[in-house]
Amino acid sequence: MENTFRETFGKNVFNDAVMKERLPEATYRVLKKTIDEGIPLEPSVAEVVANAMKDWAIEKGATHFAHWFQPLTGVTAEKRNSFISPTQDGKVIAEFSGKELIKGEPDASSFPSGGLRTTFEARGYTAWDCTSPAFIMDNTLYIPTAFCSYTGEALDLKIPLLRSMEALSKQALRVLRLFGNNTAKKVVATVGPEQEYFLIDKKMYEKRKDLILTGRTLFGARSPKGQEMEDHYFASIKERISAFMKELDEELWKLGIPAKTKHNEVAPSQYELATVYNTANIASDHNQLTMELMKKVALRHGLVCLLHEKPFTGINGSGKHINWSMSTDDGQNLLEPGHTPHENAQFLVFLCAVIKAIDEYADLVRVSAATPGNDHRLGANEAPPAIVSIFLGEQLTDILEQIENGVAATSKNGGVLKIGVSTLPTLWKDTTDRNRTSPFAFTGNKFEFRMVGSSSSIATACFVLNTIVAEALSQIADRLEKTSNFDEEVQALLQEIVKKHKKIIFNGDGYSEEWGKEAERRGLPNIRTTVDAIPALIKEKNVKLMEKHGVLNRRELESRYKVMLENYIKTINIEALTMIDMAKRQILPAAIDFATKIAESINSVRATGLNADVSAQSELLEEVSSLIGEFKKNITELEKAVDEASNVNNDLYGKACYYRNVVFNKMCILREIGDKLENIVDAELWPLPTYAEMLFGV
Repeated sequence: MENTFRETFGKNVFNDAVMKERLPEATYRVLKKTIDEGIPLEPSVAEVVANAMKDWAIEKGATHFAHWFQPLTGVTAEKRNSFISPTQDGKVIAEFSGKELIKGEPDASSFPSGGLRTTFEARGYTAWDCTSPAFIMDNTLYIPTAFCSYTGEALDLKIPLLRSMEALSKQALRVLRLFGNNTAKKVVATVGPEQEYFLIDKKMYEKRKDLILTGRTLFGARSPKGQEMEDHYFASIKERISAFMKELDEELWKLGIPAKTKHNEVAPSQYELATVYNTANIASDHNQLTMELMKKVALRHGLVCLLHEKPFTGINGSGKHINWSMSTDDGQNLLEPGHTPHENAQFLVFLCAVIKAIDEYADLVRVSAATPGNDHRLGANEAPPAIVSIFLGEQLTDILEQIENGVAATSKNGGVLKIGVSTLPTLWKDTTDRNRTSPFAFTGNKFEFRMVGSSSSIATACFVLNTIVAEALSQIADRLEKTSNFDEEVQALLQEIVKKHKKIIFNGDGYSEEWGKEAERRGLPNIRTTVDAIPALIKEKNVKLMEKHGVLNRRELESRYKVMLENYIKTINIEALTMIDMAKRQILPAAIDFATKIAESINSVRATGLNADVSAQSELLEEVSSLIGEFKKNITELEKAVDEASNVNNDLYGKACYYRNVVFNKMCILREIGDKLENIVDAELWPLPTYAEMLFGV
């Protein structure tokens, strides 16, 4: 079995082992220097790499190559080109040049750009990202690339991520040098994402226009049974689902994606997959591939994978927990406390840098997790609240309190866990409990950012975390580099950070009403919706931050501001139009048919001449008729709101506010009436698969 793993893992990846085997030694060394140290790559080296990559890919059955990139659409993009090149004798040869490896030219005006590109300014470039290995899928050699405009601005998610990684490394190394670490050459953000998702039967999915067009159910009464029995979480995996998971693992392993954990999640038909840590860039690429393969493999098993944050109302939605830390190139985790964290000054400095960063840039942290789908999830009882806070646990909170009051002298230990059964092994408790309600929780040697939605790329959250922590480390380094008494200055610095930023630390129940009130008293922002969050991108302090560290300039931030608003508007508009279509062409006719059936039943009974009691039928007919009238009225109201939205003459932000405040609210009202009809109309007449059928029919 171990040999099978070894033979399968990374078999379709042009990884380090393949490069070492196929590249000339000198070329390999130069390429590794570029990957590890950021040294520019010479065109002559790219030519040699391209030839080796082509030969390897063709041996693996590849016929095409594609620059694979991540535009601001939320999904990946590609344009496939064959390796074949015609010869004068009517035959073909396989060619792939260094130029084709390094550079591609997709039409940039056809992707969201927020005004950076227009139809008459369409040129864009894709540039080879050699830090993320090429791979083969669908007989195609995929080359991970960055995507920029003709004028050099970032049009994708990868460029700001790569820039932020360089910024974090630069500032973290400054701090490490002050602590006497002169061996580390690079600090990398390490990430391990946990991906939640739903699986439902394909036949059910095909009968739901809302799932097909929007990814979530726009109508749907709650199932008599949901997740209240708590019997799905970690339960035995059904055979059909297990077969899907097995094939998914194998497909991921072929691409070098270290899929590690799989299990049933809390909601019925909900599951989770987690991968082992990698650099933020590679982890981001891997997560995009994971989502794509989940969808492809599910179809082979007669299933559909749903990645929307809230596909079903009334049960848990899906998130993407990003486990984030910082590590040196020689393997040191900078967020590892050690056995006596109160004595580990370097750890405490990096920990306090994160605390300072999250408090000062909570609005950027919030916008990094903001999507229309995630608005349905954040604040519900399966996800963190929209209030950004940090959970540290008892041990670290106690140490910071000691620092605030003087000097930290002790560290609390977990001790032995006494279970009371002699045959069970002795368990050593962790130094602190876990908090599943915290949006940003310390979990031993990393932080778990739990706000991000299941359908989102992790790149945005990662580049925001990298940049804000880089800024905190920059300020810390500026101060410590000037001092003549390093130890005293470190103590004073830590004390100041704790006093100023301890308000962001909260170890309690994030779901409680009291926390909302307490957060307000502390002055923590409660940014409830995506529309409220988006303006953070163009706040002056945030623009200055991103420009200082070279992650995004003002134009790039303004473009993302526009793209996010446009995405919100388009998403709600599509949902509203889909809802109107379903209401008019499916639900309303079914309800009328049911009312007609009842009326015919009443007339048939009365026609017998018997003095039979038809009060039950009459009451039901009255109830259904009343709901039909109300339903039709609210369809008209929603149609009117959608028409008016197209004529809103405010700026883009004003239009987004209209969709949130008017269109979306009318959608909620229409849904409520539609769901009441579902609970009354004859099941044989109801045109849509129900929650019970979709969630428990798999």
